[in-house]
Amino acid sequence: MKTNLTLIGMPGSGKSTVGIILAKNLGIGFIDTDILIQINEQQTLQQIIDTTDHLNLRAIEEREILKLNVTHLVIATGGSAAYSEKAMAHLAQISTIIFLHVSFSELNRRIKNFATRGIAKREDQSFEELFDERQVLYNRYADIVVPCEGLNQDQVADEIIARLYPNGCCLLNQ
Repeated sequence: MKTNLTLIGMPGSGKSTVGIILAKNLGIGFIDTDILIQINEQQTLQQIIDTTDHLNLRAIEEREILKLNVTHLVIATGGSAAYSEKAMAHLAQISTIIFLHVSFSELNRRIKNFATRGIAKREDQSFEELFDERQVLYNRYADIVVPCEGLNQDQVADEIIARLYPNGCCLLNQ
C-alpha cells in the first residue's frame, strides 16, 4: 500500500496549506518540494527563474522529486511538477496523487503576484494559457481529482480523507 499522498495543482490551489492540514489530520509528516528546492538551491524560486530560466527550475524540481525516498508523508509539489514524466512516474510509485482543481477565475482572484511568485512558465505565457496547458497534465496524472470550488482548506482536506477512506479508516501509518 502507498503510504504517501501527493498534492498537485496550480499555484494558488492550496497544495501547501491543505497539505499541512491533511498531514495533521492523518497523523503523518509533510514536505513541500518548493521549500526543498529553495533550501537546496539557497535561492527563491523567482531568483532561480531570474538568474537562469523556467526550464532550469523545472529541471531542479524534477531532480528534487526523484530524490524523494519517503513514507507516511503528504507531499505538496510545485505547480510545474506535472511537466516531468519521470517525476510523476516516481510520485505515482510512492504515493496516491491528488489534483486540487480550482477554477481559473478563483485562482486569478487568489494570486496577486503572478509575475514575482516563482511560477515556471514561458515569459510570453499568460496565466490563463498556463492554466489551460497544465489542466491536461494534472488530470492525466491524478488518481483523485478534488473540485475545490466553494470549499475552504479544512473542507478540502476532509474531502480528500473521505475519498481515500470511505469507511472511516484514515491513518496511513497503521
